Amino acid sequence: MGLTIGVDIGGTKIAAGVVDEEGSIIRTSTVATPETPEGVVDAICAAVQEVTAATPAEAVGIGAAGYVDDKRATVLFAPNVNWRHEALKDKVEQRIGLPVVVENDANAAAWGEYRFGAGQGHDDVVCITLGTGLGGGVIIGGRLHRGRFGVAAEFGHIRVVPDGLLCGCGSQGCWEQYASGRALVRYAHQRAAATPESAEILLALGDGTPDGVQGRHVSEAARQGDPVAVDSFRELARWAGAGLADLASLFDPSAFIVGGGVSDEGDLVLDPIRKSFRRWLVGSQWRPHAQVLAARLGGRAGLVGAADLARQG
Repeated sequence: MGLTIGVDIGGTKIAAGVVDEEGSIIRTSTVATPETPEGVVDAICAAVQEVTAATPAEAVGIGAAGYVDDKRATVLFAPNVNWRHEALKDKVEQRIGLPVVVENDANAAAWGEYRFGAGQGHDDVVCITLGTGLGGGVIIGGRLHRGRFGVAAEFGHIRVVPDGLLCGCGSQGCWEQYASGRALVRYAHQRAAATPESAEILLALGDGTPDGVQGRHVSEAARQGDPVAVDSFRELARWAGAGLADLASLFDPSAFIVGGGVSDEGDLVLDPIRKSFRRWLVGSQWRPHAQVLAARLGGRAGLVGAADLARQG
């Protein structure tokens, strides 16, 4: 199979792109994400039809945030789009006349990194995405591990703190409440409120108050050496690295790939994640260590991965 289309459903935009066998994006179309579940289906079809009008393709892969069934056809549960047992594959196929594969968006991003990004040269890879939440994907022996029911690797909702912070999934103490972009901002708010004299740079980037601090402010302030911003990154990294150590006990990969918006800060966050990983890895001084690598594809990973999964059939 030659050219295929990847679709990445984001909170604010839906991107469709024609992708070749080398993982290069040839043509793209972007539309705003509608507010209704029916509108999202319409937008997906419109974006796909726009790119195929100029560049014919043979299949479509859709990356959707949520639980996708083992047939890669139905979104069982997607809190952000409010899909419940949404027959996405059938609905889109009927409209566009091409074979469709539906995959969890973090799985698609993991596959993209494995095939064309930081995972090249590794057969056993675990990926985490540190974005607003925390997603993940697992490659074992060169194959995407989806589990019996299709919903494996929902790492963000592993409970790491019994009776901890309330999560959007309805549970408490989920990993993503402690290692994610949302957690980073919360750490910065708390620390800036407690020690404003150590957050002068950070507060100046916002509106002067702890509540006015946003994620981009924390990143910029940390790059300028603001103590509170740097410490907030270290706290996130402590939780992220400890979680990777637990995943190493489960999967024993040769590489962890860290993606998502938070990872864009490079060694500012990756170095303390590596340190925490070594600290909490059981038998650390006696066993080989997986590499902890930065994702290479950035925001393209999900689209490229979904397109390649469609090519795999």
